[in-house]
Amino acid sequence: MGRGPAGPRAVATIGVYGFTAGAFLQELTGGGVGLLLDLRRRRGVRGPDYSWANSVRLQHALAAAGIGYRHVKELAPTTELRRLQYREDDRQGVGKRNRVALAPEYAERYTREILDPFDLGALVAGLPGDSVTALFCVERDPEACHRSLVAERLHAEHDLPVTHLRPG
Repeated sequence: MGRGPAGPRAVATIGVYGFTAGAFLQELTGGGVGLLLDLRRRRGVRGPDYSWANSVRLQHALAAAGIGYRHVKELAPTTELRRLQYREDDRQGVGKRNRVALAPEYAERYTREILDPFDLGALVAGLPGDSVTALFCVERDPEACHRSLVAERLHAEHDLPVTHLRPG
């Protein structure tokens, strides 16, 4: 992998929807990702199209591609928060896979209840300095997912550059 000289730490975000297993791994390796942080509470995805993203299969595929894996369950939204977002999705008539933005109440509560108490400094200290770390969840677009809130905080408080990896 020609990644060049070790640069400063950097972060990417990536989701499941819209990717095939091969395209997902290609996007990660092309983006210089050396570690994937799984920010999901339940590490499965419904439906045969995305069975590759279920935890065990995903970890095997990442290992084969030379990419590390870590589950950071403490940054996953609670069931209560997910339900709040689903209610807002229903109100707006959008399916989870078509969501384009987070509900303001969800974003505010996720930040206050999960992100604020979490020790991001300790997380950053443990990130590889020679590759990109990807924040991973299911939504296609980062704006529709809590991973964008984590990425914004990492950028604002730890000066980490952020890229958003998207399908196609």
